[in-house]
Amino acid sequence: MSDLVPADTTEDVRTRGAGVSRQVAVLPVGSFEQHGPYLPLATDTLVACAVAREIAGAYPVHLLPPVTISCSHEHAAWPGTVSISSVTLHAVVRDIAASLRRSGVDALVVVNGHGGNYVLGNVVQESSARGERMALFPAPEDWEAARERAGVVASLLTDMHAGEIETSILLHAHPEMLRPGYETSDFVADDRRHLLTLGMSGYTDSGVIGRPSLGSAEKGKELLASLADSFGAYFSLVTSDA
Repeated sequence: MSDLVPADTTEDVRTRGAGVSRQVAVLPVGSFEQHGPYLPLATDTLVACAVAREIAGAYPVHLLPPVTISCSHEHAAWPGTVSISSVTLHAVVRDIAASLRRSGVDALVVVNGHGGNYVLGNVVQESSARGERMALFPAPEDWEAARERAGVVASLLTDMHAGEIETSILLHAHPEMLRPGYETSDFVADDRRHLLTLGMSGYTDSGVIGRPSLGSAEKGKELLASLADSFGAYFSLVTSDA
């Protein structure tokens, strides 16, 4: 369970906070949505937690438990998908940040595992405009650097959902969660200009858009290592005196 829910005690948090000039919390945000027939509904949460856990192993951050249901409306055509509204997700993250500030943690980095959580960008924009310390991670540039370092073949455009990147991270971090089928489920749909109107079902019957057959545990390990390295710039930004 420590892979998903931090095992810290209050004394652990107190001790870690005493050793830094500014405390930083890391909040994984996942989703509960279809990921084809071979990846679990909780894939985005597992990915966000894997990234956050890698960060916590490299930086003195306060690791929070994940938000496990978010904005997955484009996946509503598949059984098992559950969503909350963007307004609700906005409020949840804003409330968490406010609670952290009251307890002395004045910087929050949101680790987003689901591309459909567009509202998280608005949360960070609005918080920053109020003078609060918040960041959203990873950016597309961070994923691109990780893709290149790990030798991921598919582009970020092609590798949209349940593809090479997500399969690789789960093969590394949670191989027990995969079911057979990723080896033969490649499907490419690079032109998705009407995704917001049609949803995923307008582009894929299986729920997959990407090339999961190219996934490997080795790529998953390198993806996470690269993202942890990229996080350094975010950590410096939210802890700076500027």
